[in-house]
Amino acid sequence: MHTLAFSDYLVFLTYFIVVSGYGLWIYYRKKAKALNTKDYFLAEGSLTWWAIGASLIASNISAEQFIGMSGDGFKLGLAIAAYEWLAAATLLIVAVFFIPVYLKNKIYTMPQFLAQRYNGTVSTIMAVFWLLLYIVVNLTSILYLGALAVSSISAINFNVCMYGIAIFAIFITLGGMKVIGYTDVLQVLVLILGGLATTYLALDMVADHYQTTGIWKGLGLLYEKAPSHFDMIFTKDQEHYISLPGLSVLIGGMWIVNLNYWGCNQYITQRALGADLKTARNGILFAAFLKMLMPVIVVLPGIAAWVLYSEGFFQADMLVNGIVRADKAYPVLLNLLPVGLKGLAFAALTAAVVASLAGKSNSIATIFSLDIYKKLFDKEADERKLVNIGKITIVFTMVLAVIIAPHLGIEKGGFQYIQEYTGFVSPGIFAMFILGFFWRKTTSNAALFATIGGFALSVVLKFIPDWVNLDFLYPYGFAVPNGSGVYEIPFIDRMGFVFVFCVIGMYLISVWENRRGIVPNGLQVDRNMFKVHPAFLAGSLIIAGLLVAIYTIFW
Repeated sequence: MHTLAFSDYLVFLTYFIVVSGYGLWIYYRKKAKALNTKDYFLAEGSLTWWAIGASLIASNISAEQFIGMSGDGFKLGLAIAAYEWLAAATLLIVAVFFIPVYLKNKIYTMPQFLAQRYNGTVSTIMAVFWLLLYIVVNLTSILYLGALAVSSISAINFNVCMYGIAIFAIFITLGGMKVIGYTDVLQVLVLILGGLATTYLALDMVADHYQTTGIWKGLGLLYEKAPSHFDMIFTKDQEHYISLPGLSVLIGGMWIVNLNYWGCNQYITQRALGADLKTARNGILFAAFLKMLMPVIVVLPGIAAWVLYSEGFFQADMLVNGIVRADKAYPVLLNLLPVGLKGLAFAALTAAVVASLAGKSNSIATIFSLDIYKKLFDKEADERKLVNIGKITIVFTMVLAVIIAPHLGIEKGGFQYIQEYTGFVSPGIFAMFILGFFWRKTTSNAALFATIGGFALSVVLKFIPDWVNLDFLYPYGFAVPNGSGVYEIPFIDRMGFVFVFCVIGMYLISVWENRRGIVPNGLQVDRNMFKVHPAFLAGSLIIAGLLVAIYTIFW
């Protein structure tokens, strides 16, 4: 039966009390006498490296990873782990090249960077764009998928779960970035322990079914019974090539997805923007190590569920209206956990959702207060008023998410849903940032071209009309049938095409405007900013070695 025992609720209640109590203690212990925006939104100078790293992961990992990536593990296999493992490499790049630029130029929000590097028009357009994206796509999908997952393993009504998660997230978020950062350490601890418990059970069940014991035996049986689920690079004749199109995962669009997400995203970079460079880099390195662990928690259970499903386990539970839904894999496994451990997994899933909602809400409040309200509505607003506006924004956007979430139809996997719609804007934004960082001649109009032109081309390439013939691309793996006889450029390849288009367009526009005498705004950038300390270098080499080993073994 899909319900929790008394001891499960006791474990969950303990989690709730500990996190809430710790949050209140942090709030009053570190409460500043003079309330200001940098302290409230950025926790300036008060987050340690381990708090930054844990907060990065807590904000990143939510229901779309637990439910969505486990579902993709069920359907696609280990290849979906590329999002996690390449993210670890991306974090190192962000720590070396992106964070120093932000800190050196005292950048606290992404729209502020655009205003300082380009102009107010670009900044305002993107601030509004980010707010819409964060609220309509990210915040609502996190809340929807989180409530759906919690409801499916607890038998508690979906709406009750949604309201409860939203209220808990508001409670954490209103305390500011200090409370979010330090409670995220506990959230990540619960998340990892609960996630590992589910993975342990899944592998043990596989071993037990084949009349042996031990999780290592179970892992070996996964590889033996589902070898295709351990292919990291798909060929174009594989069923799911359109989701992860071959080598472009390693050399193309995946880097755009990750670099835009980890390096140009207020939601993520905000954790490090209030720290000094060494602390920020150490925190990001810690997050990279945690990222290397995540596929064990969110992908392996999905593969185990596939093997068990193939052997006749919980087949009815995987059906929705007679169709197998991969996103049911993780909730089905959670319902098999023993009493007590189920409560821990329940807490882990809730922790992931609440932490992610809190981080997203804080970023929404930061952008609205500093980049919309102060610039457009009240230029004379003092620090206290801006913080209060931020708090009102947190409550308002969460209520809005609660209203929108039940009407959110996510037919494809939750994780892929978020990637797909965020991917409409990622190539243009990343082109705008990367040229803004490292090419002084990039102009404001070029940035506008990348924003608007990149989005438009993404939409065109996504919804290619029937009369467009892409047969000539098929032999090269750049176009595949989308299931209805029409060729479609796969999501990751599409991002690569759009990024190249944006960069070429920005270059041509900038050169033309430079010749007309337009001198763009510059940033403070020098080579010394990119030097790293020995401990960071050693950690980076370990992660690089692990990535090479993984892709060598499971190519």
